[in-house]
Amino acid sequence: MRSDTGQVFKLEDYRPCDYLIPETDLTFRLDPDRTIVVAQLSIERRDGARAAKTPLVLDGDGLELVSLEIDGAPVSGDDYTVSPDRLSLHAPPAARSFTLTVTTRLAPAGNEALMGLYRSNGVYCTQCEAEGFRRITYFLDRPDILSVYTVRIEADRGSAPLLLSNGNPGETGPLPDGRHFAVWHDPFPKPSYLFALVAGDLAVVKDRFVTRSGRPVELGIYVEHGKQGRTAYAMDALKRSMIWDETVFGREYDLDVFNIVAVSDFNMGAMENKGLNIFNDKYVLADEDTATDADFANIEAIIAHEYFHNWTGNRITCRDWFQLCLKEGLTVYRDHEFSADQRSRAVKRIAEVRLLKGHQFPEDQGPLAHPVRPRRYREINNFYTATVYEKGSEVVRMIRTVVGAETFRQGMDLYFERHDGEAATVEDFVRAFEDVSGQDLSQFFLWYQQAGTPNVTAKASYSAADKELVLEIEQSVPPTPGESRKRLMHIPLAFGLVGPDGADMGWDHVEGATVKDGVIHLRKRKHRLRFGGIAKRPRLSLNRGFSAPVTLSVEEKRADRLFLARHDGDLYGRWQALNTLLVDTLIRSARHIRGGRDAVLPEDLVALCGDIAADDALEPAYRALALTLPSEADIAREMGSNIDPDAILAARTLLVQAIAHAHGADFEALHAEMSQAGPFSPDAESAGRRALKNVLLDYLAARGADAAPAAQHYAGATNMTDRAAALAVLVNRHAGSAETMQALADFERSYRDDPLVLDKWFQIQAAAPGPETLEAVRALAAHPAFSVANPNRLRALVGTFSSANQTGFHRADGEGYRFFGDIILAVDRKNPQVAARLATALRSWRSLEPERKAVAREALLRLASADGLSVDLRDIVERTLA
Repeated sequence: MRSDTGQVFKLEDYRPCDYLIPETDLTFRLDPDRTIVVAQLSIERRDGARAAKTPLVLDGDGLELVSLEIDGAPVSGDDYTVSPDRLSLHAPPAARSFTLTVTTRLAPAGNEALMGLYRSNGVYCTQCEAEGFRRITYFLDRPDILSVYTVRIEADRGSAPLLLSNGNPGETGPLPDGRHFAVWHDPFPKPSYLFALVAGDLAVVKDRFVTRSGRPVELGIYVEHGKQGRTAYAMDALKRSMIWDETVFGREYDLDVFNIVAVSDFNMGAMENKGLNIFNDKYVLADEDTATDADFANIEAIIAHEYFHNWTGNRITCRDWFQLCLKEGLTVYRDHEFSADQRSRAVKRIAEVRLLKGHQFPEDQGPLAHPVRPRRYREINNFYTATVYEKGSEVVRMIRTVVGAETFRQGMDLYFERHDGEAATVEDFVRAFEDVSGQDLSQFFLWYQQAGTPNVTAKASYSAADKELVLEIEQSVPPTPGESRKRLMHIPLAFGLVGPDGADMGWDHVEGATVKDGVIHLRKRKHRLRFGGIAKRPRLSLNRGFSAPVTLSVEEKRADRLFLARHDGDLYGRWQALNTLLVDTLIRSARHIRGGRDAVLPEDLVALCGDIAADDALEPAYRALALTLPSEADIAREMGSNIDPDAILAARTLLVQAIAHAHGADFEALHAEMSQAGPFSPDAESAGRRALKNVLLDYLAARGADAAPAAQHYAGATNMTDRAAALAVLVNRHAGSAETMQALADFERSYRDDPLVLDKWFQIQAAAPGPETLEAVRALAAHPAFSVANPNRLRALVGTFSSANQTGFHRADGEGYRFFGDIILAVDRKNPQVAARLATALRSWRSLEPERKAVAREALLRLASADGLSVDLRDIVERTLA
């Protein structure tokens, strides 16, 4: 493990490397404890590089050097310096090019960090993004070093009959002593972070895809034996992704094979290695008995995401890690569009916004705030964030809004044409849209450069005499760490003027800002827009479709918001109006409860929820989202300061109960209607009916202490979606009841041998609200099936507890933090990357009420003072405390 040198990397310090590695030949002689890696590197000096005597410095991380040769001759010990983390050739040969052969020795079985080459459940696997390749061999481990790879893998045939790497398959054959070999060649130059190797004993499901130009591609999904039957949905999603990318972006797959390997120990969701995607098996394996509808949707999206990286990430990669959003934000946008086309666009958009507000907005508002393209970092693994991914996607979406759909496609085509085979920058990407549109996007580029969520305030006034609507809009960007002064943004706000009949109204003329295709383009601090020719007072529907990732405050009558929640023709706008009403009510109620007053339970809002549930014109999935109240974390985020999680939970519980009691009979009838279904199907319509049914089950359970209905729902469930939902209702609404304990025992007994399903058992219990949940989580951490070495299990229990259980994690006595700190320190010794990501749960500690804030700070100081912290964890802790 690397020690913390305190080095900070800065965007302005980027310099092209003096050396290139156009070809890389790798030989792996695999062994659990003594793997030998022979890397034959074709080294060239870059044109215009500095003097011939410039040292060649290669990156390493915990490596053991066996030998070093130049052009076949051993290198004298006086001519190089080596450490586990660096190899320096003091005076490389004067020739423009030479061959450097580096031999290293690894111990994959002992690699618990799951970076580089490791062995899990008998399978050799690699993870090289961001800087894992340097744990395999000494190399110029940076994204702008593109190389053509040829890989030879040698292994014991009995334990590793399968030998996979990037590219197309080549020669195979037997070796002495029961070993065998396979050669793979990837003709497309790629950075080292996209290198992949898998070797082991796995089953395969094969299929075939023919590209639009008529070229056949062999598809393979490799899984543990016995799990082949759970790959059908992933394979179908892959083929639909390939068709979609050809149709929507004109991108055709370019190799003869495309392989996916599912492994159980993986730090990330998946990895887009060229032609050999490696997945956390939770995003591959699914059937109705073991996966929920959410699992099916995630598999569809992530299979698509990693496939789409073939062009946005692989064929065009990042010049440096500061450009990470260039591949991740852009590819998230692409997978969002794919899922919207496959499912309900409105429902998908609402889900995207909820995720963004739940994860990225707190990041922007706290000590870990950073621009979509960071300017500096200490540990790059800590910048795989919601800002880079989710906000990065929103910036791409805004580009499409600004230039228009047709021009956006032209800009993408130009970007692919210009930069195929290159390591590009965000400037390269944006310039393509400037060139095709003729627009100056320099002000818009601030979305990549400035941290923080812009605030937009709006106020409208209508004059019946003048038939004129005056709209005043102002923007501001709050200060963030390292950025006290902000520049004005270009904010594209989609909008509508909703008339008394619920239809959008037109206008004769408008002045005060650029308004085009239903979008107001904010470029100044204040705009005063005048819409003329409006016969009746409209209601203002602003930021439709969440056209810009801003916080929006509209000065309007509550009655207008209720009207929009019932009638806005933009379904996102309709949901947003309802959600704002719910959040405002819950915040007021929580403050009343903390102050010893009664909760706020408006009858008109309670009635509105019932009307939305009964509205057959709305698809069930939409109604399910609308009836799902803002979470405790959502409410806390909107409160901003002096947060008391117990008061928030009490307010939310009372509103749920009020809605349930007011509409109990109607909810029972609708629940029965949604329960009438044929054979299970994971399609969007069927999933929507199940979602609405299970939301209604939770409301019905909130009416009283009788656990029997939920227990019957659990016992009669014919799929994992319904079974897990019923178990969650029992745990959340009927904790400790005989029915709940029986269901928990049954679930554990039924799925103890299926790790992915057992993760749900841990997760459901960790999410149960209330301070007392900590004791259950402590007991689960001592369960024989729990291990801090397994990232999935760790995220299911500790990650869920710290991110989704506000009252348990933020216990007033600080015990939640102390438990969390103990786990984090234990994990950091094995897997720093996972420890650092879990530690971000404390990023909003300053917003808590004083007593909790004090104990949260103590927990962070305890982590900061611990000996031997990894670079990853120390970076997060110190920035969180700063």
